[in-house]
Amino acid sequence: MMLDEKDSLLFIVDIQDKLLNSVYNKQELEKKSAILVKTASLLNIPIIVTEQYPKGLGETITSLKNVMPENVKYFEKTSFSALENSDFKEYITALNKKQIILCGIETHICVSQTAQELIKNGYEVFLVSDASGSRAEKEHAAGILRMQYAGANIITTEIGIFELLRTSKHPMFKEVQGLIK
Repeated sequence: MMLDEKDSLLFIVDIQDKLLNSVYNKQELEKKSAILVKTASLLNIPIIVTEQYPKGLGETITSLKNVMPENVKYFEKTSFSALENSDFKEYITALNKKQIILCGIETHICVSQTAQELIKNGYEVFLVSDASGSRAEKEHAAGILRMQYAGANIITTEIGIFELLRTSKHPMFKEVQGLIK
């Protein structure tokens, strides 16, 4: 199955200062997640962000906040799965989108547990592997496998954005393509 621009939302999990500084693929994750945010903004795809215990771990990284549109919805959490937050669960249900483009930190903990809960709740999850990360590369790889076995679609940033566009005739093609050059 492919992503559908009209039925998708972008969900960014815990890309916060203290967490990002400890992941092995920090630079790629920061760059690719910003491309996803800019693409979602251009295509009017809703964006949801969670922050794991921001008092202790800091807020969403500044470079990402700087490219976020104004209508982004932020949720604070302390559980590893975002679906443990009832406000989040209500909000995501109200958006009425069945495809979740998912990325964040840490792949094998918060991202994985959230993905599994989303799948259990009937969502199609598209994990963006190059916009996700963990402290150790083996944990990142194990988290990806765990989600794939649970039913998540594993994609990269470029796979995702070109599935959303579908054609070079898309009105936003040139703008989106410009993000990856």
